[in-house]
This record gives sequence, structure tokens and C-alpha cells, in this order.
Amino acid sequence: MQRLHIVPGQFTVEHLPHATFPEDDEWIALVRAPEGLTIVRDASPYTEAERWVGFYGDAGHGLDVPGMLAALVGPLADAGIPVFVASTYHADLVLVPEHRSEDATAALRGAGHRVEV
Repeated sequence: MQRLHIVPGQFTVEHLPHATFPEDDEWIALVRAPEGLTIVRDASPYTEAERWVGFYGDAGHGLDVPGMLAALVGPLADAGIPVFVASTYHADLVLVPEHRSEDATAALRGAGHRVEV
């Protein structure tokens, strides 16, 4: 069981083909891959991109603790909820589409996790 909280605000997930770094510093997470750059940002009130809601663990866990992410994404997959994950040294930021946030909260609670809203 993990204790999670919903991160205030909403996020967007962008893909910039052929980019190696964003033109600004208004990002939360970056992943560089051969096919381009993936960027997680705070959602602007003016953006029309899909909005995502983040679940984040309240208590950090070591990198040597197996199954922490699987315990979160497994129940979400079983509920048919897509995810995007940005892992940190201490915990995982699990993003779900904003319109599925209530379903995600129910799935995580149903799996025994504590979700603080």
C-alpha cells in the first residue's frame, strides 16, 4: 500500500521530434530519446492539449525497492486507464488523463492505496 496525493494543477505531455532540449525552462520533466524529446509541463489555461492529473507518493522509497511502480500502474491498466510516468529519485509521478482522474482514484483505492485529494 502506498500513500499518494494528487499533485495540484494539471499537466500536458508534449513530443518534439528531433529536439534535444526545449526552447524554454517551463518544464517539469524531460525525456530525450532517439525519436525526439518528451516534455511534461504545467498546463497553461490557454492550451488545447490533453490535460493530465498527477499522482505522487507521499513517502519516498529507495531505488532498490521492487514493485513500487507496478503496484500503481497495474490497477490502472486493469481499469483501462492510460498512464504516463515520470520517475524521480524518491517516487514516481503517475499521470492519467484528467477526464479519467476519478476512475484512477477509485482504481488505486480499490487496490489498497491511500489517495489524498
